[in-house]
Amino acid sequence: MNAKEIRDLTSKERLEKVDDLSQEYFNLKFQLATGKIEAPGRLKSIRRDIARFKTIAKEIDLAESAKKDDESA
Repeated sequence: MNAKEIRDLTSKERLEKVDDLSQEYFNLKFQLATGKIEAPGRLKSIRRDIARFKTIAKEIDLAESAKKDDESA
């Protein structure tokens, strides 16, 4: 997913997607440990996707809090 698609999601959808990616990452790490992984490059991709989701969520939270601060001042 690219950043624009992530920003278009609601916060609930972003959280669900991070949970899904985290679960998939866990499963792939388990496969890696047992030696049965088919796509080891997917680990890197998932890790980056999770970081992208969290970064965008943080940006949105900061923008919302700044907006609230401006309105209250």
